[in-house]
Amino acid sequence: MDQSSRTSQRALEVAEHEGLKVLSVIPPMTQLNTPYPSTAYLTGFLRSRGVDAVQEDLALALVLRLFSREGMALLRDAVDALPVRRRSASVVSFDEQFERYEATIAPTIAFLQGRDSTVSHRICTRNFLPEGPRFASLDVYIDEDGGDPLAWAFGALGSQDRARHLATLYLNDLADVLRDAVDSRFEFVRYAESLAMSQPTFEPLARALAAAPTLVDRELEALTLAAIERHRPDLVLLSVPFPGAVYAAFRIAQTIKRHHPAIRLAFGGGFANTELRELAEPRVFDYFDFVTLDAGERPLLALLEHLQGKRSAARLVRTFVRDEEGQVRYRHFPEPDVPFEDWGTPTWDGLPLDRYLSLLDMLNPMHRLWSDGRWNKLTVAHGCYWKKCSFCDVSLDYISRYETASATELVDRIEQIIAETGQTGFHFVDEAAPPKMLKALAEELLRRKVAISWWGNIRFEKSFTPELCQLLAESGCIAISGGLEVASDRLLKLMKKGVSVDQVARVTYGFAEAGILVHAYLMYGFPTQTVHDTVDALEYVRQLFEAGCIQSGFFHRFSCTVHSPVGQNPEEYGIELVPLPPGNFAKNDIGFIDPTDVDHDALGKALNKALYNYMHGIMLDEDVRCWFHGKVPRPRVPRHFIERALMGR
Repeated sequence: MDQSSRTSQRALEVAEHEGLKVLSVIPPMTQLNTPYPSTAYLTGFLRSRGVDAVQEDLALALVLRLFSREGMALLRDAVDALPVRRRSASVVSFDEQFERYEATIAPTIAFLQGRDSTVSHRICTRNFLPEGPRFASLDVYIDEDGGDPLAWAFGALGSQDRARHLATLYLNDLADVLRDAVDSRFEFVRYAESLAMSQPTFEPLARALAAAPTLVDRELEALTLAAIERHRPDLVLLSVPFPGAVYAAFRIAQTIKRHHPAIRLAFGGGFANTELRELAEPRVFDYFDFVTLDAGERPLLALLEHLQGKRSAARLVRTFVRDEEGQVRYRHFPEPDVPFEDWGTPTWDGLPLDRYLSLLDMLNPMHRLWSDGRWNKLTVAHGCYWKKCSFCDVSLDYISRYETASATELVDRIEQIIAETGQTGFHFVDEAAPPKMLKALAEELLRRKVAISWWGNIRFEKSFTPELCQLLAESGCIAISGGLEVASDRLLKLMKKGVSVDQVARVTYGFAEAGILVHAYLMYGFPTQTVHDTVDALEYVRQLFEAGCIQSGFFHRFSCTVHSPVGQNPEEYGIELVPLPPGNFAKNDIGFIDPTDVDHDALGKALNKALYNYMHGIMLDEDVRCWFHGKVPRPRVPRHFIERALMGR
């Protein structure tokens, strides 16, 4: 379809979709430093089609309600009702220091929101905030002379950062009290995720929803009803990215169904896209009228037409419904997806951008970008241009359907977002941003003199030449992350990663030389990975840090999913899958039997300990075997492998 045809089609859709009001909601818990971008995309798209669309972040609203002076009083009441024998160290500490918590919670939140920076001086004295068990983590940093425990991280200056880290520990202490005294499932990110993550049956979630509401539930209910009263929507969209937001999404839906039964509710987002593709549980539809899969633009247009009586349920797109017989049906009328270029510009209108919390939890420099500061999240391209990695969900739409927009369109969106938010920081949330598009984007930013700071995820492929790295830096790139995974050429080939260790070394060095922070995603426990493979991988990582190629990294344990090539063709990877239990709800992670029979949990502890020290420049010249408990084989990697790879650039 050419541009004029798309414009005519859009004008027709604008006329068709007027009259309905749609509220998109971010349920607890997601990020606290910046809005999760799904509702911004949906709201911007729907408004471009003439829909009266609004949005709410109930995740942030719930945290601000709980972590307030009034919230402290409610928490104190819950603690008072708790038998003494059931009080944890966190609860006891809170009870003993309650008056200090009550006095400091409001200024601490204001400081983390950037509304009162002067509080940092008092926080840094270590005499202002009450300190609970979480502050014990600082003890490991105290030197033999009893010096400053955070000097290694923040130096003589850095009072704002130091204060943010201390304030984050303070909030984590309070989160522990909430979990121990109010709701055992409470977490800032992974809230009640065990009720939903790869959960074959709906029963645990059903029991939790039928139980008496906790303080957290009651506060969320009040916030939900207030949002409904403010907006009076016809349709509410719950965008649920992670298992840790599922329980709260159902609680929100439960509240709306009880008090406003005429409002229709739809459930979508990353959790549905990965875990509910075979949904057959009718009880889900006691809470939601529709469950949609994959990119929401086309399903939403079809759903709006259905609600307006212009389309039957049989002609819905990628949508689960419950029929009159009580059976779950999947409706997928074949219609083309809305092109990525026609999604419109995301909008954060309606979200309280001055109320997000800039936390500093982990001192890993790349993880810090995730939680510290507010970033405008934007996608350079839909899907992944590579889509071959065997550990990835390459069969799903968000990976497999690759589409781009022009650099002109992307910079237009960037300028609109800056004008709306007043923020020039961007996180490109692509699975792997394509080098060709990044080059075009950088050139367009420079041509139009648009000054931004940006970071994102890539593949460490040879297209990222030193010259391109320098161009990206000039356009505002401050950090790059990418998958080195197992740092073993044999396993990288088995993964179909399309890169080699020496190539990664050259590419990462080019980024580092351009002044760009480089973070490596690392993996252990991949099928057929031996102890020797793991030792070799750590030696490669040690050399990459020593050579200045990477400055940050994180090891995570391999997880097999049903949508990945490993999960779909296990025999090609030498493993046997563990049969999934029967169920009609969530389905994603799947266990497997690896004949190598390696204790990856023990190895993982050594890998993460080594990595933590490497990020701080510690013990880079030591034999990697010193990190492992017990005897492990000598690395097969030549001692100067990375150095020689860089010399051969």
